[in-house]
Amino acid sequence: MGERFVKWNVKKIAIGSLVALFIMLGFVQAYELTNGFILKNQSSEDLQNVPLGVDLAKVEQAYELIRTNYVEEVDSLSLIEGAIQGMLDTLEDPYSVYMDAETAQQFSQSLDSSFEGIGAEVTLMDGKLMIVAPFKNSPAEEAGLKPNDQIIRIDGEDVTGLDLYDATLKIRGEKGSKVKLDIVRSGLTEPLTVQVVRDEIPNQTVHASVKKYDSKPVGYMEITSFSEETDEEFKTELSSLEAQGIQGLVIDVRGNPGGYLESVEKILYELVTNEKPYVQIEERTGEKKPYFSTLEKKKEYPVAVLIDEGSASASEILAGALSEVEEYPLIGEKTFGKGTVQQAIPMGDGSNIKMTMFKWLTPDGNWIHTKGIQPTIEVKQPAFFYTHPLQVEKTLTKEMNNDQVKSAQEMLYSLGYGPGRTDGYYSNQTAIAVKAFQSKAGLTSTGNIDSQTASALEKTIMKEIEKEENDLQLQAALRIVGEAE
Repeated sequence: MGERFVKWNVKKIAIGSLVALFIMLGFVQAYELTNGFILKNQSSEDLQNVPLGVDLAKVEQAYELIRTNYVEEVDSLSLIEGAIQGMLDTLEDPYSVYMDAETAQQFSQSLDSSFEGIGAEVTLMDGKLMIVAPFKNSPAEEAGLKPNDQIIRIDGEDVTGLDLYDATLKIRGEKGSKVKLDIVRSGLTEPLTVQVVRDEIPNQTVHASVKKYDSKPVGYMEITSFSEETDEEFKTELSSLEAQGIQGLVIDVRGNPGGYLESVEKILYELVTNEKPYVQIEERTGEKKPYFSTLEKKKEYPVAVLIDEGSASASEILAGALSEVEEYPLIGEKTFGKGTVQQAIPMGDGSNIKMTMFKWLTPDGNWIHTKGIQPTIEVKQPAFFYTHPLQVEKTLTKEMNNDQVKSAQEMLYSLGYGPGRTDGYYSNQTAIAVKAFQSKAGLTSTGNIDSQTASALEKTIMKEIEKEENDLQLQAALRIVGEAE
């Protein structure tokens, strides 16, 4: 989900991360989680032809007063759009926003092609610009961005006061170009600077393979987002896996920040029965509307789902449905927590208002917003999965005490080099550990961490993360499915 454009169709509904934007090159996109049935009794005309109240006379009076009397000439359209945004700001809801005609047009491209950018989703939470999740194998992930990182500066510019769209437009750029993000991360005392090189992000969203547990074939399906074609990709790949005789299935939505509701809905039609609703929609009146699959018989093989803190929105709908309808185990870590529904309402001049209009609930009626979904079986990854990016501008040496040293110590510790401490103080034992790493990496054993040593540490960490045997969450899922009767 990236800085791609999206068609703002009033009949399309967005769940959770609709207005949380996916940062990609050139363009910004908000994925709409789509299904017209949620508002099937409410037409676009109903939403646009709202009766005007007498209170608007005060607004009109203020408009005329400013337009005709302010000391300098003012732009009438800017006044109107500012008033609209001001009303939305009073809702204190980052997912309710106004887009002028130019911005709305930028978000009008379909989702059919691949796109370029850094490959991460951002959202606005309590006025803070936050990373929801980097895409797997994206430039954002390779640069070390993680869920819940707070972006405080973009190319040196403070983001305070920027709305979500303006911020994402500043992050966009061309393939091969660089963007520098200053972030605040839990556990670090100082902001961290991350430089990301934008690249092409492929649009294929389902990756499938057959893995083995002992001699038992287990299907593995990774869903990176829920785009327009994801459900068809899923059906095709699932049919292929079943034709190969799989005896279990692992569905991986880790780091999947969401997508079209229609897409995840069609996938759930393949996996959950009609004994319970796969999702419930709650209106402002408190009325809850359940929606059911038409499937009558569950899969004959066991299924498990992989989740983490980067699983948001549509991923959480899928996880909640599979867990609460079929009692399939969720393995990994707590999800992000996106539980609201937005709709885009065109204003007649190319602009639109996107506003939160519903909550979505799990089959059992749980609202997971800001709370997330807890895994059935919590499994943490090895320590090197959680290390911070190491970007050394000045060589790190003994007696230094800072977050960069702390990050290096955590890397060394997770790789088994025993730095002696991980509090950021560059001790003699840390220098010994650095020498051991440098010797193993074929570098000059100085005991100091220069840019070459830092880069080697980063590359070693990435290689370890890429090894399937180090993915303890996946290994746990394969074991659980493989041992199921």
